[in-house]
Amino acid sequence: MSFIDSSSAEQTRRIGQRLGAGLRGGDVIGLGGELGAGKTCLVQGIARGLGVDPGLAVTSPTFTLVGEYPGRVCLRHADFYRVESYARLEDAGFDDLLDSDAVLVVEWPERFPQALPAERLDIRIALVSESERRLHVAGRGARATELARRFLEPCP
Repeated sequence: MSFIDSSSAEQTRRIGQRLGAGLRGGDVIGLGGELGAGKTCLVQGIARGLGVDPGLAVTSPTFTLVGEYPGRVCLRHADFYRVESYARLEDAGFDDLLDSDAVLVVEWPERFPQALPAERLDIRIALVSESERRLHVAGRGARATELARRFLEPCP
């Protein structure tokens, strides 16, 4: 199985929390899916799994490029949706976000795949129905493949 099904926004957050609990600094996630697919819901769960204060509102950084949230491990949440060019990412110092001290989650990674490291976890959220989603998961590289394997294991 290379996917996980979710039947609600809350379940998507719980799935994200489970993933976030296993992440460490240096992990990168490329997060794709249509508008309204639930990408930000998943990131909200990842934030909780990383120990980000539940009182902090984790929102899509569509207009700011990146949001940063302190926790057990810092979460950096980027969004390429409105970025005009790869040069704009370079000018904004996007490469500085790729370090071993933080987890980086990038929404709309397909816009500039060259900006992401080869080693990463790719998750694509597909709309199944109004409330149901299917999260397709693929690891690229040894660490990401292990993350994907553990993430896709059934819950105990």
